[in-house]
Amino acid sequence: MNSPARSKRALLLVIMTILIPGSAQLIAGNRALGRIALTVTLTCWAIALAVLGLYFIDRGVILSTIAHPNFQLVLIVVLGALAVGWLIMFLNTLAIIRPKLLAPGMRVIVAAFTILAVVATSGVFIYGASLVNTGRETITKVFDEGPAFDPVDGRYNIAVLGADSGDNRTGVRTDSMALLSVDAKTGKSLMISIPRNMQNARFADDSPMKQFYPNGYNCGDECLFNAIYRDAEDNHADAFPDSVKNVGAQAVMDAISGSTGLAVQGYVMVDMAGFQQFIDALGGVKINSGGWVPYNAKKWEGTNIRTHWFPPGELELNGKQALWFGRSRDFTDDYHRIKRQQCLQQAIIKQFNPETILTRFTAIMQAGEQLVETNIPAGQLGSFVSLADKTRATPFKRLTLGAPDFPRSFSTYPDFDEIHSRIEKLIAAQNEEKKKAPKKKDEKSNSASPSESSEKNEESEEPNDGTGTNDAPKLSNGSEQTFTQPDGSPITEEYLVNLEYNGARTRIAQIAANNDECSVP
Repeated sequence: MNSPARSKRALLLVIMTILIPGSAQLIAGNRALGRIALTVTLTCWAIALAVLGLYFIDRGVILSTIAHPNFQLVLIVVLGALAVGWLIMFLNTLAIIRPKLLAPGMRVIVAAFTILAVVATSGVFIYGASLVNTGRETITKVFDEGPAFDPVDGRYNIAVLGADSGDNRTGVRTDSMALLSVDAKTGKSLMISIPRNMQNARFADDSPMKQFYPNGYNCGDECLFNAIYRDAEDNHADAFPDSVKNVGAQAVMDAISGSTGLAVQGYVMVDMAGFQQFIDALGGVKINSGGWVPYNAKKWEGTNIRTHWFPPGELELNGKQALWFGRSRDFTDDYHRIKRQQCLQQAIIKQFNPETILTRFTAIMQAGEQLVETNIPAGQLGSFVSLADKTRATPFKRLTLGAPDFPRSFSTYPDFDEIHSRIEKLIAAQNEEKKKAPKKKDEKSNSASPSESSEKNEESEEPNDGTGTNDAPKLSNGSEQTFTQPDGSPITEEYLVNLEYNGARTRIAQIAANNDECSVP
């Protein structure tokens, strides 16, 4: 065989090994090795096609499986083995080619081409195994080792706690608290937000805190809902079983259970600093803001004023900005920020999809270690990921145990029978929707049409957030007044800063009164 023919043959064998490992051996080498490699190759393609088909039929099964730590361990081993196997096939292909017989220039070309091929094949598999291992390490660090828990009355009820344990504070303070109640089959969700200043919280009957507060968490103005975590840790830790790893979180779960009437099975505690990193890992978050939202930054030149403003309209927020947007209550109050937090929760659920996870996997996993503490078992994460995928596509309902769903005084003097009744009605409405769903055989999506959504809202007398809109009653009393500058021009950030500089805080509060109104684009 002449030199040009050898050169063409060498490149062809390398290309065959890239496209169909084992084919080069079947044609020009060890046929037994080639048959083994080809069998493995065809098996991998068959599995890949089956997984792709199942993804379009029921991707919940795929998500549930991939998220399980045991499967991830198997996948790491398989990817590593395939990487080594492919490398062996390239080395064997080089042995078949016998580079010494090639022209000197062609030896360099074939060697360089083979190295690039190894990086593009075995290297990609090794990188994939590394990514999966990063995810698995995060999951095993963050999630619990305990047994899976079952839904109660067909629902998973998870407490979501926003914790702030900054250097300037002693202990953990849960300034943001909510209960996420999800139908275990449909993924229909209900987010119940609990004001931090809510008093007289009831503890579940089996809670150790019940013996200290049999008539509710009532010891004056200091016994607010956000003080339960620290109170339990500092004063009543010995009353909890040794099996409870986080006494404060358990006490808050018990208080949410007793106050809402729903049995809380688990908790997710989100660190505020970790939240900022997590939003950045997602690539930011999009929000439609209905009003001007203040935040603190560097002083305006020539003043001592640090107030800056997010304008109304569509905002794309990075982690730091999202944290400010969700926590700001200057010129407004806690209830305004609760509604904005609900919008952020909806936006994150919408954006935390498989596509985002795949494209930003490493950053999300690294942020996850700083973001979350939870007692959800690692072995149950798979089923929860699958359920979360359903939740993203179903109507998101909400209730705040304070304004605007109840009078502002309600947080100080809550009526727990009324709370239980409102929650039961919301869940009953979701269950009714679940019963009606199979009858709609021609339904092409999980989302109801605007007219259907309106009818459901009238039946349940509660807002339906399936469109991404937080349509709770407006804290600004529904006022349609449009504020302008004295000369009739639109409100600007500079104008608001000038108002603050001149002490016109009441005017600013009037302009900012609708900054609770927001939605998800």
